[in-house]
Amino acid sequence: MESTLQGRLRNTHLPASKAMIPLYEAIVNSIHAIEEQAALSGRPVRDHTIAITVIREETLLSSTDGRSEDRIDGFLIEDNGIGFTEENWSSFKTLDSLYKAQKGSRGIGRLMWLKAFRDVRIDSVFGMSDATLLRRIFTFNPDRDVVPDGDPQKSSAPRGTSVSLKGFVRAYADQSPKTLRAIAGGILEHCLWYFVRAEGVPMMRVIDNAESILLDDLFDEHMHSDARAEELLIGEHPFEITHVKFRANLNKSNTLNYCAAGRLVKGESLKGRVPGLTSTMCDDQGTFTYAAYLTGPYLDERVVEQRIGFHIEDEGVGLFSGAELTFQDIRDAVVPRVKSFLEASLRQNIEASAERIDSFIQTKAPRYKAVLRHVDTEELIVDPNTSDRDLDIVLHRQLYKLEERILEEGHDIMVPLKDETEVDYQNRLEKYLNTVADLNESSLVDYVTHRRIILDLLGAAIYQDDDGKFAREDKIHELIVPMRKTSEDYEFRRENLWLIDERLAFHDFLASDKPLSAMPITSDSSGKEPDVVALRMYDMPVLLGEKGPPPASLTVIEIKKPMRKGYIAGKDEKSDPILQSLDYLSRLRNGAATRRGRKIPNAEQIPGFIYVIADLTDDLVQSCELFNLTKTADGMGYFGHHPKPAYNAYIQVISFDGLLKSAKERHRAFFEKLGFPPH
Repeated sequence: MESTLQGRLRNTHLPASKAMIPLYEAIVNSIHAIEEQAALSGRPVRDHTIAITVIREETLLSSTDGRSEDRIDGFLIEDNGIGFTEENWSSFKTLDSLYKAQKGSRGIGRLMWLKAFRDVRIDSVFGMSDATLLRRIFTFNPDRDVVPDGDPQKSSAPRGTSVSLKGFVRAYADQSPKTLRAIAGGILEHCLWYFVRAEGVPMMRVIDNAESILLDDLFDEHMHSDARAEELLIGEHPFEITHVKFRANLNKSNTLNYCAAGRLVKGESLKGRVPGLTSTMCDDQGTFTYAAYLTGPYLDERVVEQRIGFHIEDEGVGLFSGAELTFQDIRDAVVPRVKSFLEASLRQNIEASAERIDSFIQTKAPRYKAVLRHVDTEELIVDPNTSDRDLDIVLHRQLYKLEERILEEGHDIMVPLKDETEVDYQNRLEKYLNTVADLNESSLVDYVTHRRIILDLLGAAIYQDDDGKFAREDKIHELIVPMRKTSEDYEFRRENLWLIDERLAFHDFLASDKPLSAMPITSDSSGKEPDVVALRMYDMPVLLGEKGPPPASLTVIEIKKPMRKGYIAGKDEKSDPILQSLDYLSRLRNGAATRRGRKIPNAEQIPGFIYVIADLTDDLVQSCELFNLTKTADGMGYFGHHPKPAYNAYIQVISFDGLLKSAKERHRAFFEKLGFPPH
């Protein structure tokens, strides 16, 4: 059977995201050439060199950071390896050559060159058996295959090879790294296995105009400590895992990397696979991130030709069910080795995580106590440095899972399981009921936590800001009840009328900052806008006797700006908030109706409740005394009753300090019971 270069290229896939693969293949070929030369000469691999030069176009292009950079046109890879001997030359000209199969090579690397570069040229000096040096120069292109520049000629140049890859195809050039450091970092990452192996790696330098980076220096900069390798058997297949700790400031993540033929092929995050493995780890030398590099014949045999993946299933049926391992089989075998290697750091992180979670729940989110009682410890390990926001999300996710599990169990809890004894059933039922009780407590904590937040917001709003100004009236109004809404609006769910009186939660209709003419509970046609108006109707008025409570009540709430001045007692509605509220109440009473527009009989008998929320300035105190109101025991408000039939009103004037103090006192028992820190 015959094969053509054009046909093989057409069937060879190279994603644009893998634009650097052709360069990496050329570099690995140079390493292999140096290994051959080292074996012949007896000189160590470390005594040899590889130079990678970045070739840039002359036209300057504006980059995103405001600098001008030359677009990359290609690369020149030069080594002092064995060169294109007759064996290497024959192998290069043979598609799917098996010459370097023992190294995991597939003869596909040079095809990657033609996918990404239009101009490929090789210049190589190699030795003959009689020590004569010859020079072989040829081009490589998809139209004419391998084109030699004549026969090899004698040369006095040193042994080695240069591979010129030019004419970077735009689709690949756009996806490639642009800076010298990024290019060098990619090469190091791809060839890292060579750097950590016992025999070492040639001295490799990346050159870009007048700048250069020695990869040994970059390797030292990246490494947190020496790498450690160990062998393991997965099924019947031998593997080697190399444990590497990188410096934490490199923004790397914890990964498991699969290598073939000395190249990095596939990497995947270890996040969530190793309990205690967080974004930044720590040991006695400082902080680091972790990476495992896995090699073995099994991976070499199953790597796809382009070395961008493996012919390995992600999951199979049963562990080691056959000769074909899956990625899940491999992970299950590797993770315990990772745990063992990182044992001390993982234990430290797990302990710090537990402290972080416990502190957060105790001081800020007691609703998640049920999570700690019913979730496996290994499922609840977080980075000790995680933010409150992210920790809240993690705990909420676990709480949701717990609620979902209990919901599923609830459908079957009343039915004993097959072969379940009475004692087992009682234990299962008790465990279920205890979990339900904890979840109910969590819901209560959530509700009380909301109220605590509202109290904190109110406390912040009633004091001066950094500019010495007090909050506007509408800011506090919006906190207590949404403005320009009624109880029929969806947004009204945000109301916090419990700050004033818990009984205000029970109403038939409530309006906030709406004109009287727009309210269905009164026929008054004025455009006056009370801050808050509420009508409460009893659900079953027919059951009320003659001496029972009246069938309804009307409430008016007036909110003023903190520390407002300029009140004039008894002057008019604009100057006196008590008189203003009584006027609103009188208008409501005269046109009192149900929410469906039915007039309420004997409306003058409907009790009225007035709440004025304002700081007790001297002017407001005069108004309270004018209406014969009594000062409260704590001195933070006034209360009394206005007996005139036009009003028939119970009046309560509450300072902002008094409002906040009263609300906190009403909730103190809840806060203490649920473990909140002192308010």
